[in-house]
This record gives sequence, C-alpha cells and structure tokens, in this order.
Amino acid sequence: MGFHTFDSDRATALEDAAERYRYCSREELHGLVAPHAEMRLADLGSGTGFYTDDIAPHAGTVYAVDVQSVMHDHYREKGVPANVELVEADAADLPFGADELDAAVSTMTFHEFADGAALREVARVLRPGGRLITVDWDRDGAGEAGPPRDETYALDDAVALQTDAGFVVDRAERRPETFVSVAHLTD
Repeated sequence: MGFHTFDSDRATALEDAAERYRYCSREELHGLVAPHAEMRLADLGSGTGFYTDDIAPHAGTVYAVDVQSVMHDHYREKGVPANVELVEADAADLPFGADELDAAVSTMTFHEFADGAALREVARVLRPGGRLITVDWDRDGAGEAGPPRDETYALDDAVALQTDAGFVVDRAERRPETFVSVAHLTD
C-alpha cells in the first residue's frame, strides 16, 4: 500500500480498543458503513482485523485487505470470522472483478495507500452506487496522535483524490485529529 506501512512489530497496539475507539467507535463505523447481510465489503489496510471484526457480524462477505502478510498472521492468531477472507494485496492492485463490491472502508489507513492509481482501482471494484468510507488522520489535525502529519492527507486533499477517481463525496468533515469522508460512485 503506498507511502509507508504500520510497523508490524507494534501490531498489538492495533488491538487497543480504548485508543482506537477514541477516533472511530464501533457505533460510528456501523453508522457510516450501514452493513447488511448481503454486503460484500473490503476493509482496506485491515491490519489485525480490529475494525473488520466490528463489521463482519453484520455483513455478508468481508475482505480483510492488507499488504503485510504478517498482519494476517496476527489476525489468524486471534481468530478470523467465517465470513472474512484474508487478502494480501496493494490497494492499487486489488484481486476483485469490476463492480464486485458494495463498499470499501479505510479506518486510519487511507494515508498508507491513497493516490490516484489506488483510488481508481477502488472505484473499479465497486459497483455503481458503491461507497467508500474513510476515517483517517487529518494533516490539519492537532497532531497529538497518529503518524507524523507529513505522512497524512488534509481532508480537502483526500476529497480531491476521491473526486478525481470518479467518486461523489456525500460527507466530508474534520474532527480534532481525524477526518471522515463518505463517497459513492455514480450509477
């Protein structure tokens, strides 16, 4: 996935619910994704599956996509739900057919893979009307948590990347450290 990857030696930090839910709670994620029993969704940069596990019980098929096989090893150790498939891939080269997915979600990983090629690839695998849900560290945020700000995007830059790839942004908002973007492909 693009610019850098999370240090897999720190993978246990990805399971710290108190810290992770400070920036995107399970309830917020559900509200953004609106998972349903027939949904086919890709969690881009799934890491150890922390947020994947929150969505999986409410979706049909969830693809935990990560470029680091060691992250999938950590996920296997804690147990992968039956409807989750582990996919080792770069977001710019996804192993899905055109229009195959209903949604893609990125929680605190957009900055790790996002560029024009990756977003065009995400658009390719989403069906018309398919949604891209992004919660990530904001370059314009306070900088008290997350990666160095020079490794992140400002909300306006993330929105521009998404619209350049063919998405229509329905929601874009800044928070103290992060931003939220919900976008869809036109029919």
